[in-house]
Amino acid sequence: MELLDNPVRTYAWGSRTVIAELLGQPVPSPHPQAELWLGAHPAASSTVRRDSGDGERLSDLVSADPAGVLGADRDRRWSGKLPFLLKVLAAEEPLSLQAHPSLAQAVDGYAREDAAGIAVDAADRNYRDANHKPELICALTEFAALVGFREPERTLELLRALDVPELAGYAELLDGQPCPDGLRALFTTWITLPQSLLDTLVPALQDGAVRLASSDTPFRDEARTLLELSERYPGDAGVLAALLLNRVTLAPGEAMYLPAGNLHAYLSGAGIEVMANSDNVLRGGLTPKHVDVPELLRVLDFAAPPPPVRSGEPEGDWVRYDTPAEEFLLRRWEVGERAKVPVPGRGARIMLCTAGSAVATSPSGSLALDRGGAVFLGDADTGVEISAGETGAHVFLAGDGL
Repeated sequence: MELLDNPVRTYAWGSRTVIAELLGQPVPSPHPQAELWLGAHPAASSTVRRDSGDGERLSDLVSADPAGVLGADRDRRWSGKLPFLLKVLAAEEPLSLQAHPSLAQAVDGYAREDAAGIAVDAADRNYRDANHKPELICALTEFAALVGFREPERTLELLRALDVPELAGYAELLDGQPCPDGLRALFTTWITLPQSLLDTLVPALQDGAVRLASSDTPFRDEARTLLELSERYPGDAGVLAALLLNRVTLAPGEAMYLPAGNLHAYLSGAGIEVMANSDNVLRGGLTPKHVDVPELLRVLDFAAPPPPVRSGEPEGDWVRYDTPAEEFLLRRWEVGERAKVPVPGRGARIMLCTAGSAVATSPSGSLALDRGGAVFLGDADTGVEISAGETGAHVFLAGDGL
């Protein structure tokens, strides 16, 4: 059982308050803080605290004794690596329009880019590892996102409600083929439009969104989102593509699972994100970063249903968020007063306190967790309990799904 120090990723869309407050740092932070990474990804591994003051990278700790840390069965299953990555995500502005590859696509893409001589840390690299990246996002605050392709008939209703003459021909394209193939055709058309056309269509869409946002219709939130995106990214094809996606708002404690090929863009809010240990992102717009439309089209799933909102299932005193992914499983424990519960699961696990305070106790000793504190548990850490302080605690536990 080890205390962790965890790296902060500073992206332009991040918050200057959420992660800084979580870690007890000065607010506002000097730069937008977008993600706190907890795990052993080689790009930004957590560090295990040592009494000497010299921390050890968690990735090195795992690789030095994978069977001991992960357990012999998990060592074989995960090839000696921690299979999941836990994050705190804080979005002050919309993230890029993006999707993640399947495992086969990631293996193939990583090999292709290696063969092409593209450095792993190059700005135009798509595949930074050979792993897939299914993920679960669990809201800490109200969390808004565009996720998955909307049913074509519903999208046609939105296009008609916008009443933008410049979009009429594109609506007819989808109306003539209201199915996944029609969505692919329309998305591909929009995402590859020349800039001269985008400079006409996006302002026209803005005008329609202004009218719709001020009306009493079911699409007011969608219209307001389109206005926000078009103001931040004028002339960006991603604004048109956003017309095709479901807009979802999660309440704190609610979660969504995003499989490979799901096109999405997180809009605002803070959440706990857990995923397979990967950083592979294929972007399609709404970003100054590298965009590779042909590669994005290779991985997109136009037939996937909208992801259901998950409230989690009770597991004793914990709430458990089941997904099809074997690489990760997220649990949540929230209590408003003193309490003590056993920590479930086996193998390597990471426990994060996001509110209140807690103490993790094992047969070998105890570790205090203030807000923002995190503990790493290895397979040998059995019989661990977590107890909340006087004001309670909100604790997340990530492990694999085996």
